[in-house]
Amino acid sequence: MGDPGLFTPNSVTWQMHGDPMMWVAGVRALYLQALHPRAVRGVLQNSDFRRDAWGRLLRTADFVGTTTYGTSEAAERAGARVRKIHSMLTATDPDTGERYGVGEPGLLLWVHCAEIDSYLHVLRRSGFPLTDAQADRYIAEHRVSARLVGLDPEAVPASRAQLAAYFEKVRPELTAGREARVVDDFLLRPPTHLLLIPAREVLWRRVAQLAYAALPPYAHELYGRPAPAPAVVTRRLRATGALLRRVPARVRWQLPPKHILRAMARLGPQARPAPYKVGR
Repeated sequence: MGDPGLFTPNSVTWQMHGDPMMWVAGVRALYLQALHPRAVRGVLQNSDFRRDAWGRLLRTADFVGTTTYGTSEAAERAGARVRKIHSMLTATDPDTGERYGVGEPGLLLWVHCAEIDSYLHVLRRSGFPLTDAQADRYIAEHRVSARLVGLDPEAVPASRAQLAAYFEKVRPELTAGREARVVDDFLLRPPTHLLLIPAREVLWRRVAQLAYAALPPYAHELYGRPAPAPAVVTRRLRATGALLRRVPARVRWQLPPKHILRAMARLGPQARPAPYKVGR
């Protein structure tokens, strides 16, 4: 058998990250991450977000795919690249003039927790079967990905209770400032070719609205835009999950960069991720 990687096929992460609702979860993570002024400022001041937002989303998906399904060496290389990039970037607070590194542990922790919370929340609420104990195990497993981006694993939440306590602690720092509005505007109306605008309005806007609706209530309050009742959101998430999961996995996994198919070629067909394997 080849190198199973940092998570291995026995992990909750291996089974979860092959689910198509990860894309909706990724958009929710962007909405949530944008509410931390220092974190979102670091993104907008170091890139043309409106021109490269798709690239950023795809790079994040590639990092998640590599660290989940790639070899241990590939995952470590991906982490080293991220740490190097962060070490070279800074941002400036326009109100105080303070210049700070985007690789500050507090900012990395916010980005990490917003992602893990979004992945877990969207998948569970859309029907991916996880017990509370398995959800805790998933969070704990991601102390590995936290280490890869430069965090001390011991300082990273390892359960639902610890993650909830972290969000409660950080909430006073969150606000929907100018930079968050830029992200919000992009996610609702991403630039696209004129011929694709109808598709954007019919398809993408629904994805963005669903991801926004899945945010916690305090995020809706900060953005100032209401969301449907929680029961309605849950029904929509479950319907979307059921629809996307009807697409054969082999078809979905053909999309580049094919991390899952490469992992199965390396480890054998038994490495195929599936929800029913979580409890094994």
